[in-house]
Amino acid sequence: MKKLMLFFGTLCLLTYSISLEAAKKAKADLLNAKGAPVGTAVFTQKSNGVQLDLKVSDMTPGLHGFHIHAVGRCQAPDFTSAGPHFNPEGKQHGWDNPMGHHLGDLQNLEVGPDGKAHVRVMVPGVTLGEGAISLFHEGGTALVIHAKPDDGKTDPAGNAGPRVACGVIIR
Repeated sequence: MKKLMLFFGTLCLLTYSISLEAAKKAKADLLNAKGAPVGTAVFTQKSNGVQLDLKVSDMTPGLHGFHIHAVGRCQAPDFTSAGPHFNPEGKQHGWDNPMGHHLGDLQNLEVGPDGKAHVRVMVPGVTLGEGAISLFHEGGTALVIHAKPDDGKTDPAGNAGPRVACGVIIR
């Protein structure tokens, strides 16, 4: 009987541990304007924010602005359904802005001559948990890649051009 209780106790702890780990991850499958898959993003909760691992292919080579947007919708072909940048603190756009930046502002993505990119970035100030800074706030969020580079300062969107890929961030 003791062995059976020990077995079930261990099983419960293991199940709890696995569910906690799953709660610390999220993902987004990115599609282009034609609905074709172009990449995957994995989000992992860390002590200082959320780590984003992004892999894309079949993209135009060069620099592209990419951001977390405030609405978890990606309706092609223009992806405007994803709304503006995620900005729960009401700041202005751009890492170079002395007034601070949107929490959804990310650095530019460099796509190689082969149309591929793989980048790992930290997104400080956001969480996969609960609250106003959660990527799972009411309405959700989306990861969007733009056609041009983000200039780091122009409000509200960095002059990054049209949205060319989008993925809803899900648990």
